[in-house]
Amino acid sequence: MRFASLGSGSKGNCTIVECNTTNILIDCGFSLKSTISRLEQLNKSPEDLTAILVSHEHSDHWKGVEDLALKFNVPVFLTAGTYKAKNIGPNRAGFHIIKNHNDFVIGDLVITPVPVPHDAREPIQYVFESGSVRFGIITDLGHYTTHIIECYRDCNGILIECNYDENMLNDGPYPQFLKQRVSGLFGHLSNSQAADLLGMLDCSALQQLLIGHVSAENNCVDSIREHIVKSIPTNLPVHIASQNKVSGWFSLT
Repeated sequence: MRFASLGSGSKGNCTIVECNTTNILIDCGFSLKSTISRLEQLNKSPEDLTAILVSHEHSDHWKGVEDLALKFNVPVFLTAGTYKAKNIGPNRAGFHIIKNHNDFVIGDLVITPVPVPHDAREPIQYVFESGSVRFGIITDLGHYTTHIIECYRDCNGILIECNYDENMLNDGPYPQFLKQRVSGLFGHLSNSQAADLLGMLDCSALQQLLIGHVSAENNCVDSIREHIVKSIPTNLPVHIASQNKVSGWFSLT
């Protein structure tokens, strides 16, 4: 199994997971043209995609989903809440409703949806499993729960949100209502919250750690690394996804 970020941040999020011939896109917050270009940098094309999974309806995760699905006939999987939030209409061809507590299989991957606390209709994140290899994506949540901790234990790869540094957010340019939204129970994880969550997990099997959804205004690399290194194995590198650049592949064995 391997994964890559096509881009991550408030202007667009998209991740790809590959296992044998199965290629799954998680969210598509970029235009069709940009998504195709980013896939090409990973030697992939839309025709390679097995499915698109959607985490929630916010535009930085949704923007290119319908165009990509329609043009290249890629099936889309999403919760009923997300489906209703986008006003797609009844029985849209190619759109599949998933239950947020039921595992399902696409190709060579067993997928576990994980409900998360975020200000959307029915937001979820995902854990992917093939044999003994597990990869989890955990972004867009204002706090973590016992269920989240259980779902992300023993992952070999994790893409986790470090959205903001608390001091930078408090002293930064955002209006007060937006600061409260970001730091609220249904907003985003701070660096310290992400570090605390990683500390709750068993990271002994962790091979790859990618930090995503980093705020350009309210965070910095030094703060992220300062917080995260305290919660992970000593020799594990910390990679940080970019808004504008494709990450390259991260392999899991």
